[in-house]
Amino acid sequence: QVQLVESGGGLVQPGGSLTLSCAASRNINSKFLMGWYRQAPGKQRELVASVTGDGTTNYGDSMKGRFTISRGSAKNTLYLQMNSLKLEDTADYYCNARHRDLALNFWGQGTQVTVSS
Repeated sequence: QVQLVESGGGLVQPGGSLTLSCAASRNINSKFLMGWYRQAPGKQRELVASVTGDGTTNYGDSMKGRFTISRGSAKNTLYLQMNSLKLEDTADYYCNARHRDLALNFWGQGTQVTVSS
């Protein structure tokens, strides 16, 4: 079992930046795909960004060029740097760890990001 705890959410003005962090209760090996998802009120959860164990990244279309996902040097952390935030980025952001081979899929409780002037 892995517990994931997100932090770093908050209120930011349009055009601003935030960095989200995800701390895992134990080291996450390279066989896990790590990612950030978000869910806005009344909408489905969507992929924000993901990163494989070898560092390959993938981004949702509206996040490309603005968001950067990274795994920390400590193998139990994940980050999401968000720049040029827009009103439509307002959502709850969730950290995810999914094993590429085994039926292991872990979610954090989420952190709220509100973009508002």
